[in-house]
Amino acid sequence: QMPLQRRIPKFGFKNINRVEYQPVNLDALQLLVDNKKVKKKTIDINTLIENRLVGKNDLVKILGKGDLSAPINVEAHKFSETAKKAIEKAGGEIKTI
Repeated sequence: QMPLQRRIPKFGFKNINRVEYQPVNLDALQLLVDNKKVKKKTIDINTLIENRLVGKNDLVKILGKGDLSAPINVEAHKFSETAKKAIEKAGGEIKTI
């Protein structure tokens, strides 16, 4: 007879309260600016959805990978510290939804 803990499959722990964010990096935002996809110097959720960076029900978190040189106002659910600093350094503003 094999002991009980070896007969039962192993499984982990899934946090049911975990909030999944869809990451968007600064270089992606800069690309939108370069491709003239940004109206009124503002990137909001709708802009990201239209350009297929996120799905329409996603929560968006802006991450600080890449460079941002354009002064734009960015609207998202969350920002990493590095992204915050980079956006403000480029002369933009952030707005948390």
